[in-house]
Amino acid sequence: MIKLLGLVFTLALFAACSNPTPPKKDQTPKVPITRLDGLKIAYYANDSVKKYFEFFKKEEASAERIQKRFEKELQKRNEAYENFIVKKDQEARAGLLSQNEIAMVQQKAQQLQNELLQYQQTEGARIEKQTLSSLEAINKKVELWGKKYCEKHHIDLLLIQGQGGQINYINKKMDVTKEFINFLNENQSNIEKEL
Repeated sequence: MIKLLGLVFTLALFAACSNPTPPKKDQTPKVPITRLDGLKIAYYANDSVKKYFEFFKKEEASAERIQKRFEKELQKRNEAYENFIVKKDQEARAGLLSQNEIAMVQQKAQQLQNELLQYQQTEGARIEKQTLSSLEAINKKVELWGKKYCEKHHIDLLLIQGQGGQINYINKKMDVTKEFINFLNENQSNIEKEL
């Protein structure tokens, strides 16, 4: 029995030595700590940039004018469609249209409705794409000029504070919103040239 236990122990030891498990590598990323003393952190309120940065306001007003023109044109086309339907319905009720003419009116009404829907979808999508593209370009420029602002004022970290953002609290002493917006407005002509 002891020989049997010895044999089992020897086989277990042999099996354990023949399949060594590789040592686990340290998966912790190596992030060097550069410096903490003198670290300069600031933030700006994103809503204020949208409200007081002149170029942003100008682009937003332009987008609103385009949207209003679109809505006016859509309303005009819709009224023309509805007037056509009302007029032809009155003519049909008065017995002024033959069966063949009623069929043609129904076909024309369907065509007008399709054109109206097509205009609404294609033009609406084009305007939305144009607006998003314009605002995205402005946001990229604000980011670029944010870097220039930080370099000018030796700021190490510039945060964006906004509703629904990831920053819960920031000390007001770190708020550079007004100064940053002034910086953007002062450089507005350069920003517009770059777009």
